[in-house]
Amino acid sequence: MEFEVLQGDIAAQSADALGNAANTSLRMGSGVAGALKRAAGSGLNDEAVAKGPVDLGGVATTDAYDLDAEYVIHAAAMPPGGQATAESIRDAARNALAEADALDCESLVLPAIGCGIAGFDFEEGVRIICEELAAFQPDSLTDVRLIAYSDDDYRAMRRVAEAVRD
Repeated sequence: MEFEVLQGDIAAQSADALGNAANTSLRMGSGVAGALKRAAGSGLNDEAVAKGPVDLGGVATTDAYDLDAEYVIHAAAMPPGGQATAESIRDAARNALAEADALDCESLVLPAIGCGIAGFDFEEGVRIICEELAAFQPDSLTDVRLIAYSDDDYRAMRRVAEAVRD
């Protein structure tokens, strides 16, 4: 599947669904989850926690509240206070894609699930996510964007995505 790499704040994106880099409790703390929670309002965290916990690599879907999206798909690549693994990142990315497709979403914005706070190597984690994106066969998804916040992460994400596509 084709996908785009972009730089920006995930909470400012417009899409049918936005992905959250979650832990299995679904309690929204800092990083991507914090940005989404601040922009969406308190209802997002309350609904997410009510749907947790989920299995490692699992997902839960909530309303997007004040975000410019229909849904937030919380992809759990780490246990609370723990670290992500290659397997949990692969499962979380695959399950987030499948969930967006099952919801008949046409557009999805995903962060680098399992990287950052979750402690997994950024470039290796992005490679795993890009492999899942490239292999996914959607029914409804036509606009998938992988987003990085910082300049350095964006450059690394683009480099990794190009290598996976080749």
